[in-house]
This record gives sequence, structure tokens and C-alpha cells, in this order.
Amino acid sequence: MNILVTGATGLIGKALLPHLNHDAITVLSRNPTRAYQSLGHHIHAIDSLDNLENLDQFDVVINLAGEPIMGKRWSDNQKSIIQHSRWDLTQQLVDKINNGTNPPHTFISGSAVGIYGDNQDKSIDETTPITVNDNDFSQQVCLRWEQIALQAQSTQTRVCILRTGIVLTKQGGALAKMLLPYQLGLGGKIGAGNQYFPWIHLHDMIKGILFVLNHADAQGVFNFTAPNPVTNKAFSQTLATALKRPHFLCTPAWVLKLGLGESSQLLLDSQRALPNKLLAEGFHFSFPSIEQALKQTLCD
Repeated sequence: MNILVTGATGLIGKALLPHLNHDAITVLSRNPTRAYQSLGHHIHAIDSLDNLENLDQFDVVINLAGEPIMGKRWSDNQKSIIQHSRWDLTQQLVDKINNGTNPPHTFISGSAVGIYGDNQDKSIDETTPITVNDNDFSQQVCLRWEQIALQAQSTQTRVCILRTGIVLTKQGGALAKMLLPYQLGLGGKIGAGNQYFPWIHLHDMIKGILFVLNHADAQGVFNFTAPNPVTNKAFSQTLATALKRPHFLCTPAWVLKLGLGESSQLLLDSQRALPNKLLAEGFHFSFPSIEQALKQTLCD
């Protein structure tokens, strides 16, 4: 297949590309030279879609691009960067898909479980109605992101939306940031620790993308989260145990809010998200429990 990938140098994209080595891969990157250095010279890198009237030359588009939502305070400028890094590129891809006469048969686009907002201990899946909160920034980002992506849905193109949880890998993301304090014996729950932590092992993330790619009947939204979400307290205890370190400290919610501002909601909100649609389609998780997922991740 001819596949166009955005966000290919990111955490998920970089892990995905080796599994597409029998396909012709075009990568959209602001820096093609860096993309070749990072991903290898078997790909074709372009720095813009402007010269493409449509995307008819591609069979599949996988859209993983977006400014990381964690790591920086949500100033007005940072919020704008987060929004437009997702919305603008996705709109451009959708417009070019819709401009074609023989468009890609599959459009896979990112999202996040933050779209559900804070659901405390309520189990949620793809059928759960979303209670819109105009003050929930991450929810608003995802709502618009998905609305744009779904505009590509047609009789010729199926759209799959990946509502992703926290991706577990030592190579980057949330877990990589957490490891050092835990290794120093400074790990502990965040706030009350009762908030649910929707997670997925990187291996299952990639396996899931390949699954929806290769199952022509798969379409719509999918929760990319493991089938056994755990509370922050349980996750924290399991991580400390896996590292053979103590677990007695606590980061109060007010400290997080003081240090991170509005973005602290990413750590304090609760999404007990279940991947019921993936499971119904026949997908099998390699790492369904947090104990085996962390054990494998930390042994890599």
C-alpha cells in the first residue's frame, strides 16, 4: 500500500513505521532531513501538502501529528499551538481527501480519552454520551479534532478515530518522566489517587493501529486503552513495586495546580475508559494488566 503518515517522528509514529516496511511510506515532516535521519532512507519525506491537489495517490492516511499536550503550562499561546497543530493539519488532510475522485480507502486519525472529561469512577466506552464542558480544554481540543476528521467519512473512505490513553514506554511520554523520581524512592500517588488512569502498552497501541488498518469493517471511534484501567494510586503502587522502591509520598492536588496550572487536570481527571469496541471487533491485548505491562516495559 501507499501510506501517508503524519507525526511519524513522534513516540507512536516512530514505533509504528517499522511494521509498515512492506509498504511505500510517505512522511509529512517540517524537517525532511531530520525525518530521514530518524526513520531511515526507505521512506519518502515531504515538508508540505501544498503541492498535492488531492491524496488519490495514497491508499491510507495515518494522522498522528500534534503538539504534545503535556509538559508545558497552558498559556494562551501554548493552547493555540496545541489546538492548531491538530485542527489545521487534520482539516488540510480531510479537504484533500474530499477533493479526490479515488481517495484513500482508510483515514486513521488521533484523538484522546480526554474527550470524555472527568467521569470519576464511572466506566465509559465508545457508546458513552459525552457531557460537554466548555471549560475543559483537552475535551474541547478532542471534540473539534474528531469533528474535523469525521468529515472525511464517505462511501470511498472509512475513518477510524483513536481515543488514546497514556501510552506506556520507557522511550518517552508520561512514564519516562515518572521513572526518575520513582527510581529515587520519591514516587507516590497524585492527589487522592482515586482518579482512574487510562493506559495502554506501546506494543498494544501499535498492534491496535495495524488491526484497524487491516480490518476493512472497522470504522468510527475506538478507545485505545487497556481493558483493565486502574486508579492512580494502584498504578503508582505497581510501578514502585516493579522498581523495588518505596511508595509512601503523595503529591497534593494543590501543589500540582500551583505548578502546572490548568494542565494539572490531565493528572487529576478520571477516565475509566474501556476498549469495548476493539474487543468486540476481535482484538486481543498482549498486555491487558498493568502488572505485566510495567514488568515488560521496564525490562526492555
